[in-house]
Amino acid sequence: MTLHPSVAAVRVPVRGTLSGLAPGDVVAVACSGGADSLALAAAAVFEGHKLGLRVVGVTVDHGLQPGSAEQADRVVAQLSSLGVDETLTARVAVDVASGLGPEAAAREARYAVLEQVAAHLGARRVLLGHTLDDQAETVLLGLTRGSGGRSLQGMRPAFDVFARPLLGVRRVDTLTACRVEGLEPWDDPHNHDPGYTRVRVRERVLPVLEDELGPGIAEALARTAAQLRDDTALLDELAADALAEARRDGGLDAAWLAAVPPALRHRVLRLAALAAGAPPSELTREHVLAVDGLVVDWRGQKWIDLPGPLRALRRDGLLVVEAP
Repeated sequence: MTLHPSVAAVRVPVRGTLSGLAPGDVVAVACSGGADSLALAAAAVFEGHKLGLRVVGVTVDHGLQPGSAEQADRVVAQLSSLGVDETLTARVAVDVASGLGPEAAAREARYAVLEQVAAHLGARRVLLGHTLDDQAETVLLGLTRGSGGRSLQGMRPAFDVFARPLLGVRRVDTLTACRVEGLEPWDDPHNHDPGYTRVRVRERVLPVLEDELGPGIAEALARTAAQLRDDTALLDELAADALAEARRDGGLDAAWLAAVPPALRHRVLRLAALAAGAPPSELTREHVLAVDGLVVDWRGQKWIDLPGPLRALRRDGLLVVEAP
């Protein structure tokens, strides 16, 4: 019997992600019960067991809506029916007062517990079900925020123990794969709540772009992310080398930095601030450009306040980032 194209579209990248693992290795699959993660779990069981891997299904209950515990139980039952070797459920406390917003706070809590689960299991991989559509939404959101190339590169295919095998797979394929395999995915009400910016991008903005500019917008956005990711990786590597070369006793050589091209120099200054303890989420481009003024527009300024709290100042020809 010929394998359905949508099932193959999901299984092939999962096979590639798992191919470097050894028999007996543990793979955890984060599953909410939605079509993307459910199709991912089914593919991980099929491909993982062929390789002799131990596949563990993990569902995280954020407790943000009524019936979340019952939904977690339903996902566990679905994962068991798929043939996972073990199931785990974790309930997290989402800090809605953190200032991050409910979506970002839930994501932070989810990754924290998944890291704990990976350490507990000794998992070689934790698979996440983000698709090409999720990537396109992320890139478009980054574009509207004016966050630069680092934001436009979207989600990474892999980082630390995490991997996203489906970043090249369309959401329609995960939905179809579930239907073909007789799986009933959960349709999270939050995925249709226009109070979330991402939902408005998904249900309003991207369809308008497709209608007005033609099909293929999501693929183009994801392709742009991949290209920018390669560029950013190279620039980050060059910036790390430049930072090491600029270091002197007590700070960074301001005259040497002034001769560095701006695209590289700005990255060096950002790395210097991060190395001194500036929180990445609070360090903005405006901060970096203000510090850059100490290098290329030196007029005897006192200092630049940075998050941390830190100060950047110029002292005896050196750029210094230190606690006040």
